[in-house]
Amino acid sequence: MSRDELGSWGRVFSPRQRVIAPQDRSLPLPPGEGSLLPYGAGRSYGDSCLNDGNALIHTRGLDRFIAFDTATGVLRCEAGVLLADIIDFALPRGWFPPVTPGTKFVTVGGAIANDVHGKNHHRDGSFGHHVTRFELLRSDGARLACSATENAGHYRATIGGLGLTGLVTWAELRLAPLKGPWIRQTATRFASLDQFFEASAALEGAHRYVVAWLDCASRGAARGVVFAGDHDEDDNPAPTRRARAFPFEPPVSLVNGLTLRAFNAIYYRTPRAGAGDPRLVPWDEFFFPLDAMHQWNRIYGPRGFFQYQCVVPPGEAGRAALAELLDRIAASGQGSFLSVLKRLGDRPAAGMLTFPCPGYTLALDFPNQGARTLSLLDSLDAVVRAAGGRVYPAKDSRMSSAAFQAYYPEWEAFRSYIDPRFSSSFWRRVTRGESMAVAA
Repeated sequence: MSRDELGSWGRVFSPRQRVIAPQDRSLPLPPGEGSLLPYGAGRSYGDSCLNDGNALIHTRGLDRFIAFDTATGVLRCEAGVLLADIIDFALPRGWFPPVTPGTKFVTVGGAIANDVHGKNHHRDGSFGHHVTRFELLRSDGARLACSATENAGHYRATIGGLGLTGLVTWAELRLAPLKGPWIRQTATRFASLDQFFEASAALEGAHRYVVAWLDCASRGAARGVVFAGDHDEDDNPAPTRRARAFPFEPPVSLVNGLTLRAFNAIYYRTPRAGAGDPRLVPWDEFFFPLDAMHQWNRIYGPRGFFQYQCVVPPGEAGRAALAELLDRIAASGQGSFLSVLKRLGDRPAAGMLTFPCPGYTLALDFPNQGARTLSLLDSLDAVVRAAGGRVYPAKDSRMSSAAFQAYYPEWEAFRSYIDPRFSSSFWRRVTRGESMAVAA
């Protein structure tokens, strides 16, 4: 293929990349100049899925199911299969992905490369904890079967390894059993961080899935809603949600101080299923609310947006850091209409560069306002670093080399597993200080 306009979900960059689109996993990697990087569905927000001036291996053509064990729930499939495809296949058979991020439109290869996590990290860990085996195709033609006991170093480097260790051609996942397509949900409002910590701790002991929406545009005490849920045994069909596409790209961002305050106030007060007594909601609505609107990232206009996701340790230091982060965001006037807060569990990381670690994770979107937004994000980094936390590479567009290397102390050990022909715009930025221009 010729040069294409494959980008990332935040849309703040305009990379130029040669695109290679394999259809057969048995073929070797193509020869040529420059570096390679696997690219799935483009749902990473920053430059971790970009390779400006070089080549992307677009894996969506590797979309076949290979084998499924109906007794154990172990599925083998190619790396370009979407989680949406797995759900369509597995749910009618009584199985479901064990971990899902906030969208089902991510590939298996991308879920491994970013070691994605979901609303159940406190119980089930990250996606990599449920990947039993995969094949890694290297640029020298080697095909490494990787597991916790076979090529274990490459296994741990590839999970969360941002696509830099080679091309995952197929993977085996252990799915989770379930009875039906419904989630029994509760929704609990809170009016301060202390109330969130109290409610979250109680709910995590009783429920598989726990996550909070947070109104970070409000001044004063933090407020929001904690959602908790479990798969229900009701096996009646759930209604099919018809997704719509955001119809146009506005000339400017539709997210501003006025719309943020209005949206957050309405959302906080809106009655919803599970407020008080538990209610049944369809799985799609519970796990993937944003998937109801395709191309919702257009709402931020042609300059795009930054997503910022961090984790800070548990305990008083982490709680104080969260409060400081929210104070700085509120004072900046650059709030987010989608702000997610949840606790990450204590399970050891599946990969060398895995993001989840024990503590509280906060994820927010910021319209790209150039230097003003970048300055705010740098100030948030200072709080996170001082607290001993880290920022998520899959969501990042601008962290410094010093910040990345402080967040991920295994980065130097990881380097020995990088395929010599693989690189990314993100990796060059956080190891060499090379950055693409951000949309002005």
